[in-house]
Amino acid sequence: NKRRAALKTGPEVLFEKHLDKLADKSVAVVANHTSQFRNGTHLVDSLISKGIKVEKGFAPEHGFRGTADAGEAVESGKDAKTGLPIISLYGKNKKPNEKQMEGLDMVIFDIQDVGSRHYTYIGTMTYVMEACAEKGIPIMVLDRPNPNGWYVDGPVLKNGNNSFIGMHEIPIVHGMSIAEYAQMVNGENWLADGLKVELEVVPCEAYVHS
Repeated sequence: NKRRAALKTGPEVLFEKHLDKLADKSVAVVANHTSQFRNGTHLVDSLISKGIKVEKGFAPEHGFRGTADAGEAVESGKDAKTGLPIISLYGKNKKPNEKQMEGLDMVIFDIQDVGSRHYTYIGTMTYVMEACAEKGIPIMVLDRPNPNGWYVDGPVLKNGNNSFIGMHEIPIVHGMSIAEYAQMVNGENWLADGLKVELEVVPCEAYVHS
């Protein structure tokens, strides 16, 4: 048997093959403590080290570097390491407003998901996609493997029972990677008012759902 090729995540593929797509662009990064490379370096630190113009960070549940407990309100402020302005998307402000999107050429989304409908990260991604669509700003989703990508299980959410911990009519365990989910949200017209966002996916390499 041929040895299976080594898995590469979306961030690794971005840095190896597509970093030129970010040249001369003002970007915002949606990230948390899972937005890391194998050596533990945070995505935003790596982008800045390569000269990418990162304007701000958007923080989901747990915060931009994962210092908040589950369910704890995430405060806006500054990133202690880089000094970047950090805008909370977990609390009263779940969707970036028009002012928070000003001056951006692209938004990068990089969060490790586990494929559960109840996790808030896919809700955050949906709201960010909507904000991007409203402003005509592309979003780049860096794909990561779903550790539960080998099965789908649980009841499908009924329309009308939607909330931040269940936005779409999918089963509890949906089986998709984060970028596959983004493509479904866009393709199924699940963004508000039927909007579609300019979506660019940086896929994993050598990832199989089994």
